[in-house]
Amino acid sequence: MAFRYITFAGNTFFHKATRLSAVMALAGVLPACTVGPDFISPPEPTANRFLPDQKAAVIGRTAAVPRVVWGGDVPAEWWRHLGSPTLNRLIEDGIANNADLESAEAALRVAQTNITIQRAALFPLITAGFDSSRNKATNALSPPTNSNSYLYSLNTGQVNVSFLPDIWGGTRRQIESVKAQTRATAFQREAVYISLTANIALTAIMEASLRGQIAATNNIIGTQNQLLGILRRQYTGGQIAQTDVVAQETAVAQARLLLPPLERALGQQRNLLATLTGRFPDERIAANFTLKSFRLPRKVPLSLPADLVRSRPDIRLAEEHLHAANAQIGVAVANRLPQLALSANAGSSAQALSQLFSPSVGFWTLAGNLSQTVFDAGALAARQQGAEEATLQAGAQYRSTVLVAFQNVADVLRALQSDARALNAAHAAERSASQNIGLIRKQVDAGQISLPLLLTAQQAQLQASLARVQAEAQQIADTVALFQALGGGWWNRPNAVYPIHVEPPVTLAEGFLQPD
Repeated sequence: MAFRYITFAGNTFFHKATRLSAVMALAGVLPACTVGPDFISPPEPTANRFLPDQKAAVIGRTAAVPRVVWGGDVPAEWWRHLGSPTLNRLIEDGIANNADLESAEAALRVAQTNITIQRAALFPLITAGFDSSRNKATNALSPPTNSNSYLYSLNTGQVNVSFLPDIWGGTRRQIESVKAQTRATAFQREAVYISLTANIALTAIMEASLRGQIAATNNIIGTQNQLLGILRRQYTGGQIAQTDVVAQETAVAQARLLLPPLERALGQQRNLLATLTGRFPDERIAANFTLKSFRLPRKVPLSLPADLVRSRPDIRLAEEHLHAANAQIGVAVANRLPQLALSANAGSSAQALSQLFSPSVGFWTLAGNLSQTVFDAGALAARQQGAEEATLQAGAQYRSTVLVAFQNVADVLRALQSDARALNAAHAAERSASQNIGLIRKQVDAGQISLPLLLTAQQAQLQASLARVQAEAQQIADTVALFQALGGGWWNRPNAVYPIHVEPPVTLAEGFLQPD
């Protein structure tokens, strides 16, 4: 027989036993040893920044850029920094009524009960029972002396105690695994919470973007209709050909084609908001969002890379899965070692209930059983190997989760770096397009129309207006994405409840406890 790890007094040793007597001696010396490797948290990443050219975006003349605070802490209610009381109320509504969050909280409570269930295996199981029967004995060998002597009653009361001593620590390793799984469930709940709040905010921002695009399109259509009216009057006066009027009518119709998809998307965003806040699509939501409903915060936090692994729920969840898998190695090792079972039984048995507590009718039994699997065709060894491979798998998944998290933050930082430039360019393009339309409007009024120039200018104005709205919304959305990518500030929620100790991230340099 061979096993790989024994953990005692915090140390891990490699051991090989070839004789059952040696194992029994070890069991007597180390009655509380714990086999299997102790879990050690993975080392922190060595990266000291998220991007090789990490720097803040440059503030433009028209586009504001939040100041990035290196090492800043993420507030629990980060959405309040967007300056929208309507959004604040809607997110609170979603937290109170979202079905996915309610399900995650119920799953956490289920996981808590699993700890209690597993911990019970450390204690003896005590059961009590009482049996009462009316019996008839055979009279084939000795005829009864009277007509009723072969009938009798039997009453038995007894207490049974069974106990499986955890001499190898397999049960304690199983409890360790269940606790890690419970912490993983707690972090899963935090991930659902962060996703919910971020999705409500992003949906509201998308609604604002769509409303802005619809308004910009309607504004352009209004301008195009004014020009169409001028062209029609000029055609009536014989100043231009009918083809010029038809071309402008086509341009108006093409602009109107943009409205149905935008209106459809707006309706779908409203449906999504209803679902996220626990409503049916036909229930009215009083909140309406435009881009003016939001403002960029003056500053946004940026965690240190070493702190990201403690603040991202998905990383913490992957670490707890690794911890749970590691503990299963100890469970598998313990199952390969001799198993001891103790039992005791005491009670009394009498024909009459009044005699049940008499000393002469009592009985008791003490028993012990020691068993060792001699041959199982390699099943227990394969289970240990499977547990070790599952730990390697969980370790690889943890490293992948860390890399994806760093990529997520880096992607958001790249987006924030380009957002200000994109918005500046969009504002400049819109100003230029509007000035161009103004000049062409004067030419149209004077009858000096160049139809290709007019159509090109109208298309450019429409595209520039839509691009400006999208750029404004994207900058706000990327700010939300940064709060989400940094962990959403779950550790700062005063009402956060965890089943067992959950270590929060290190307190960071500059806080955001109050909205700007």
